Amino acid sequence: MPDDSIPSMGLGTWGRSGAEGLPAILAALEIGYRHIDTAQSYDTEANVGEAIRRSGLKREDVFITTKVARAKLAKRDFLPSIHRSLDTLKVDRIDMTLIHWPSADPSIRFEDYVEDLGEAKRLGLTRLIGVSNFPNALTGRALAVLGEGELVTNQVEMHPFLQNRKVLECCRKHGMRVTAYMPLAQGRVADDPVLKRIGEAHGALASQVSLAWLLALGAIVIPASSRQEHLRSNFAASKIALSSAEIAEIAALDRGERIIDPADAPDWD
Repeated sequence: MPDDSIPSMGLGTWGRSGAEGLPAILAALEIGYRHIDTAQSYDTEANVGEAIRRSGLKREDVFITTKVARAKLAKRDFLPSIHRSLDTLKVDRIDMTLIHWPSADPSIRFEDYVEDLGEAKRLGLTRLIGVSNFPNALTGRALAVLGEGELVTNQVEMHPFLQNRKVLECCRKHGMRVTAYMPLAQGRVADDPVLKRIGEAHGALASQVSLAWLLALGAIVIPASSRQEHLRSNFAASKIALSSAEIAEIAALDRGERIIDPADAPDWD
């Protein structure tokens, strides 16, 4: 069964580094966000830890996800990088740790860094583990190393214009949840006439409809914003209940429009 201890509404923190990034994370916690997504490569782990401390919330009340950088997947670097993340966050344990991207370096053995991810959990450095940007073939290989039930999520780009149905199906088959990054397609959902019309029927914005649709599919969403009105709007999307007909309309918007697609990306499904 998918892990239901992960808050479905999260905050993405890419771009929220430095002194100017801290207020957005603090504001999100004040609004009610209890899942904060960071990564070693974002340079936001320090801000996430500081925001939680300043918020006055108990550590156990905030779910922290971080991701091991591609540059840290080698055997000598993997576990030390997680210890550095713990030191930067100033926490004793991470709630969920993901491999950010599969390695594109043939000299770095896939099974080694997947085993190291499992070792991080065994050592108590992280409570849950998962992957990010993994096509289904690599998810299957990782599960063959770790065992069924060990991976709880695959974090991938997912929005109405890139619905990643094969990845969603694979995750469901293995009792995992999809975490949708870029769930608003870099703001492009705001101008879609179908999403706007559905939003009007609910007294909501097109962006909120996009998030509500993903939540209805069982996905975890991690929209990012620095503006309080957007943080509040995104958070409120969880209250929108879409009809089956509306969900079907949104399903028809899929056009395979991938925004994040680096040259060394894996072979997508």
